[in-house]
Amino acid sequence: MAGTRKDNKGRVLKTGEYQRASDGRYVYQYKDPFGKTRCIYSKDLMKLREKEKLLIKDQLDGIDSYIAGSADLNYVFARYISTKSELRETTYTNYTYMYDRFVRDGFGKNKIGSIKYSDVLYFYYHLLNERDLQINILETIHTILHPTFNLAVRDEIIRLNPSDGVMAEIKKKSDKNKVSRHALTKEQQRAFLSYIRNRPVFYRWSSLFTLLLGTGCRIGEAVGLRWQDCDFKERTIDINHSLTYYPRRKDTYKCEFKVSKPKTEAGIRVIPMIEQVYEALQEEYELQLEEGFNTTCIDGMSGFIFYNRNGMVHNPAAINRAIRRIYEAYNNDEIEKAKADNREPMLIRHFSVHQLRHTFCTRFCENETNVKVIQEIMGHSDIGTTMNIYAEATENKKKEVFNNLQGKIKIS
Repeated sequence: MAGTRKDNKGRVLKTGEYQRASDGRYVYQYKDPFGKTRCIYSKDLMKLREKEKLLIKDQLDGIDSYIAGSADLNYVFARYISTKSELRETTYTNYTYMYDRFVRDGFGKNKIGSIKYSDVLYFYYHLLNERDLQINILETIHTILHPTFNLAVRDEIIRLNPSDGVMAEIKKKSDKNKVSRHALTKEQQRAFLSYIRNRPVFYRWSSLFTLLLGTGCRIGEAVGLRWQDCDFKERTIDINHSLTYYPRRKDTYKCEFKVSKPKTEAGIRVIPMIEQVYEALQEEYELQLEEGFNTTCIDGMSGFIFYNRNGMVHNPAAINRAIRRIYEAYNNDEIEKAKADNREPMLIRHFSVHQLRHTFCTRFCENETNVKVIQEIMGHSDIGTTMNIYAEATENKKKEVFNNLQGKIKIS
């Protein structure tokens, strides 16, 4: 028959089968239930066909068990995530990483048809209380699981989504004990930067923290910033990409850097340099003229401004560790000084690098009334995020103004 493929022994090969000329191995190419092309291999054609039969049976069994509601959650998640072709690569990687780390080997083995509301609630509390997850990490896991259950509902495998309302109940109870992620006060902000600049052991962090407090950049945007993104003539910073730090392979938790677009389309923006940021970047450039520039290359990009002692860009965890070292050293020194001066110490409470972004936004809101301008500079896709910070900042500003008016306004 014209066009029929045969192996090197003259045997006719079925659709999807072929023999590699390089080593003589037989290959069967097929599409899995999610539309992805897969291959199985064998040196022997008969053994390959045995694998083919087993593969077809397994695929049919998987579909049958899904329809019967006896497939596990892992199977449903695989179906769900395979449909999310619109996700950015970094988002896809984050979702699969979170699922593999916290769901797959435990809760993910439950049969989809047997999972109840109380099971999801118990699982979420287990993550909060036993695995010590923060509420924002739990929200990411919920963002993955809720639509996974929805897929099973729409396929009429289950009648109701067992995760409906779970996060609302947890948040309602958590809010009573919630510690708000507040901005640093003006005094704490000044003390933090001043301490860095005046301590040789911490001084090399000065330009990075000045940039973070003076631009409100997300940490991935800051560590991914390149010299070519800075226009010193116009005094602007072009935020057009970000660096993410996630595991890139399914078989490891080892993290790697990757270039991506900013978190949202609104994240692509141009930020004017205030004087302190301009001076800090100029000083950093002069230092690197003497010490050498960063030669790291990530996804074809190079010229990154900030780097560690090993010549690699900073990862967020290392920056958070540096913050802790700095404020703990500052607090110890401040306590000793306060004792000597017979006064109360002005301490800096625990904070993370993200709170530097929150701090910049708060200072901005205290001095600017145009919320759309604030939203654009911050790169918020949802103006509600901007308004929440603006409302908190202006409320504090109002109290400050009234405190300053004490004794200045006469009403009788």
